[in-house]
Amino acid sequence: MKAVVIEKFGGPDSLVIKEIPKPEPKLGEVVLRVKAFGVNHAEMHMRKGEWAEWMPVSGIECVGVVAACPGGEFEEGAPVASLMGGLGRTINGSYAEYTRVRASNVVALGPAASELGWHQLAAIPESYATAWTCLFRNLNLQSGQKILIRGATSAFGQAALNLAVEKGAHVIATSRKRERFAHLKSLGADRAEIEGPNLSDRLPEKFDAVLDLIGNSTVVDSLKMVRRDGRVCLAGFLGGLAPIQDFNPLLQMASGVHFSFFGSFVFGTPEFPLSDVPLQSIVNMVADRKFQAEPSQVFKFHEIREAHRIMEANEANGKLVVVVE
Repeated sequence: MKAVVIEKFGGPDSLVIKEIPKPEPKLGEVVLRVKAFGVNHAEMHMRKGEWAEWMPVSGIECVGVVAACPGGEFEEGAPVASLMGGLGRTINGSYAEYTRVRASNVVALGPAASELGWHQLAAIPESYATAWTCLFRNLNLQSGQKILIRGATSAFGQAALNLAVEKGAHVIATSRKRERFAHLKSLGADRAEIEGPNLSDRLPEKFDAVLDLIGNSTVVDSLKMVRRDGRVCLAGFLGGLAPIQDFNPLLQMASGVHFSFFGSFVFGTPEFPLSDVPLQSIVNMVADRKFQAEPSQVFKFHEIREAHRIMEANEANGKLVVVVE
């Protein structure tokens, strides 16, 4: 089968299409025929050698059909999504014609999947599963609450914006580009603000919740922006992987503020089963046009380098998807 392989650490030209053996089915695992996959920042860091774990075949998510399932958890030919479970990190990932993943990291897409193309379905799994968990588990977001989403023009950010608006929350969204404000408002944001350092100085209001997708460079600032009993969830690293320097909670955290982190690599574990995430309901809402969830750009398999170039240049403006022909 054909697969995209990290031949060496470096730029997008490090990704090479090669023939490798097709994965063999094992009990408790599912072999998927990959139809399309999303491109994620984690895979960019893996390609560059900046991630703690990586495999020659990258890719942390995909959509496709079940090619083999020895344990009978899923019917052959069923449309499914898969994410995490070591994909691209401890086992070969989804940048391939076939991939093998734990059954606990596979979820059926449901009947509404037939109303969408594979490129549309591929924009959903990682972004929406992670956004849903951050909003409704870590942040416990309720209807009528006010939430700030930092980094809202990312694929993850737009998914969170869609879900928060659907819940009935009031969303303030940030972007580094003012020309993206109209799009954020079209998704339902009450208003948009320019992202940047010390945002708390420009926004004196207090929020019920902050979803910080920029990362370590902004989270201390985010902690200043929630009310007593408010919540901050760190769940992205759009601003890079550099650690927080000299973080001192005694001096830099307000009393009574709840701070949490969520990393989607825990999906499929007993504490974070994928069954918790209403992915089929989300697919239904995308099919019903309740969400604007189209990928921003769609690439063919041999265009993977270009997809990575656009990701690294911060030109994605949403979800990048690769269709496997």
